[in-house]
Amino acid sequence: MAVNVETLDKLERKITLSLPLAAIEGEVQARLKRLARTVKMDGFRPGKVPMSVVAQRYGYSVHYEVVNDKVGQAFDQAVEETQLNVIGQPRISEKEGASEGEVAFDAVFEVFPEVKMGDLGEAEVEKLSAEVTEEAIDKTIDILRKQRRTFAPRAEGLPAEDGDRVNVDFEGKIDGEPFAGGKAEDFQFLVGEGQMLKEFEDAVRGMKVGESKTFPLAFPEDYHGKDVAGKTADFMVTVKAIEAAHLPEVDDEMVKSLGIEDGTVASLRSDIRKNLEREVMFRLRARNKQAAMEALLSKAELDLPNVAVQMEIERLRQSARADLKARGIKEAEKADIPDDIFRPQAEHRVRLGLVVADLVKANDLRAKPEQIKAHIDELSASYEDPAEVVNWYYSDRARMSEVEAMVVESNITDFVLSKAKVAEKAVSFDELMGNAQG
Repeated sequence: MAVNVETLDKLERKITLSLPLAAIEGEVQARLKRLARTVKMDGFRPGKVPMSVVAQRYGYSVHYEVVNDKVGQAFDQAVEETQLNVIGQPRISEKEGASEGEVAFDAVFEVFPEVKMGDLGEAEVEKLSAEVTEEAIDKTIDILRKQRRTFAPRAEGLPAEDGDRVNVDFEGKIDGEPFAGGKAEDFQFLVGEGQMLKEFEDAVRGMKVGESKTFPLAFPEDYHGKDVAGKTADFMVTVKAIEAAHLPEVDDEMVKSLGIEDGTVASLRSDIRKNLEREVMFRLRARNKQAAMEALLSKAELDLPNVAVQMEIERLRQSARADLKARGIKEAEKADIPDDIFRPQAEHRVRLGLVVADLVKANDLRAKPEQIKAHIDELSASYEDPAEVVNWYYSDRARMSEVEAMVVESNITDFVLSKAKVAEKAVSFDELMGNAQG
């Protein structure tokens, strides 16, 4: 059977499917007969319901099912004959003017686009590198010391400094009126660690026990308390106690408390270096992968299938609703979130997915078993029992699919970097950590 494919738009196609009425009616009758043998109706014994009654009750729904099935089969056959690479589901509508003894349907659908890849040798990629310095290790040790700090009352008459824990009473008023959450007694916080708004910390810093101070505080426009956001309050604060922090010495006792087997500072620094180097490796890999993917997209030309973009928009919308629900928003699943909010991200994801799929197929960049094993070993290395983590990955198909996807992304990154104009750029440890978090 010759299939006529009509091009409606760049990726949109239409096929007309013709079905003989006799075949449809024959299948409807066959299904109704099978149904009559099992259907139960009041006033009739099982299997003894007249065909006319069965047809009257179920005829429409059975006819609908048969037509759906026959159209689906005809569409699948037409796609196989034409070797079209269909994306998504077709839109089916009945067509008028069919030949006698037939019924016709139009199937409108989209096909996967052709990806035209330009010269990757002309793409420019900035490849980052970073090293773990002794200073980075020192900062990590400082964090460990802070986590184990103790506090003792500061000497009488000395003012509050950064790092001190203070106990205060405060009350704020806006236009002379108190507001919810603006008053507290015996409130503790650490000075200089961002636990309070900057104006509050600036006011308390330098105060002594027993002193009081009045100061203005401007709440940011995006402050979580909507009633006070963007407004300025007058606060009165009284310092009741100041405690200075004491950080433990970096010695064998502290090292043993961290679970380091031989209890030496050298072992602690070595352990920290290994962990930081692993973190640097993962963050560099993520940053360089992103740069490679953007370079790849810059050299690719393709038309975006609307159906794929719409499917991605819907996935993003469902994810956003789930996030709202997790935050306690009532009826989050019904939230009306317009398509336009997600469209740029959806289009970017679809474009990248199509380009990546084409590149993987054209250059055999699939994840090979030995690559998957090496990646899982790498992910498991930092755990106490790596073998248990390895088994955890291999025991679940979904987790293995995630690993395969990561390996493929690494293969693509390596491929692009091997072809593109690569500019090496060394960044500091702090810059890499800060940017990756931001």
